[in-house]
Amino acid sequence: MQEALERENWNQEQWHQWQQERLKKILHGALTKVPYYREFWEKQKRAGAKLAWEDLRNWPILQKETVRTNPRAFLADDANPGEMFHQCTSGTSGKPLDIWLSRQAITHLYALFEARVRKWNGVSRKHRVATLGGQLVAPVHRRRPPFWVWNAALSQLYMSSYHLAPDLIPAYLDALRSYRVEYIFGYVSSLHALAQGILKSGRTDIRMKVALTNAEPLYAYQSEAISNAFQCPVRETYGNAEVVSAGAQCAAGKLHLWPELGVVEVMAGDQPAAEGTAGDLVFTGITNPMMPLIRYRIGDRGHLSIATACSCGRTLPILESIEGRDDDILFTVDGRQIGRLDPVFKANLPIAEAQIVQETLSRIRVRYVPAEGYSPSAGQVLIERLRERMGPVDVVLEPVPEVPRERGGKFRAVICRVSREAGQRMARGIQTEKLK
Repeated sequence: MQEALERENWNQEQWHQWQQERLKKILHGALTKVPYYREFWEKQKRAGAKLAWEDLRNWPILQKETVRTNPRAFLADDANPGEMFHQCTSGTSGKPLDIWLSRQAITHLYALFEARVRKWNGVSRKHRVATLGGQLVAPVHRRRPPFWVWNAALSQLYMSSYHLAPDLIPAYLDALRSYRVEYIFGYVSSLHALAQGILKSGRTDIRMKVALTNAEPLYAYQSEAISNAFQCPVRETYGNAEVVSAGAQCAAGKLHLWPELGVVEVMAGDQPAAEGTAGDLVFTGITNPMMPLIRYRIGDRGHLSIATACSCGRTLPILESIEGRDDDILFTVDGRQIGRLDPVFKANLPIAEAQIVQETLSRIRVRYVPAEGYSPSAGQVLIERLRERMGPVDVVLEPVPEVPRERGGKFRAVICRVSREAGQRMARGIQTEKLK
């Protein structure tokens, strides 16, 4: 942990040398010990290709589906899965993905979390924390508290993300008060639901040192509500089950990646995206040689800042924006790709939460939970804002009591039912028809 803190002010050359030393070891280990990569390089050799394995650009981009299909092909010959941490995650796809992490990789991750999440925000393992994550701690059908369990060893109140109905939220708030929780960590949508409960009730007796969000994009209107409700700063975190990357937001509001976990590339298809522009995030993990994932397309989109330092004083790389996942990008009839749509919900629209679903290239469905004061005029504002960004699309407004969650209790604000290829193809077809 102390070493991580000392590295935060390194210059770019120091970071480059440090990463390259570890990257070379990872690549050599994958070349010689990992079946999937060994087979790739053997094929290159038989084909007469003269590619240097030391150059990361010569390695293929790895798709998540490839790992999902045969995860053990990525285990090193000397790996013992029985002594490793097995992570089975389905993400938003619902399909299981098996990942094995060494004890060293987990220890490294926890040290970084302690240094760059807790310590940056003035808390530690000694402070009482409430966590709202994907674990099922009470039967979903239960309608009476408790919807939580107290973990005394970690001073942690683990709360259910599956019972946050408006009539049950007061019980959650009473529990936060009763257990003397000092900071809170969890899904953005879960913290936002609690915040809305606090603001609606007018309670002022629940104050946190910090609210830490994870797993879902944090929109400005959500951050404002959470901050006002818990009377504290809100800090975003970024991570993944594969532990090829992670990051945390500093007090200056910038989301810093942790170079100790992996090398990041921003790609437009199979080519590097232009500097400072958004693209697919591709990571090469450098902490888990027992199951190395090289040039792994994680499924998230974003772009890196061209700045090499932050006003907070740290030189950790800055992830300027996270535009969502591959399947969160919407397509327009003129061929554009639309990322973050949170501005659509700004200006205090009387909507508790909403989900945008692109059903076809020309039709958008908005599932929304109306809040107090909602009227047809608010719905019209929503439609107009979407059309300002998407062009002439049909917008279907669908009021719902609650926006359905994905597996693991995560909330998705944007869903695209149009594949990337189909969206681009359909857009080209429509443009051609207009020309005719």
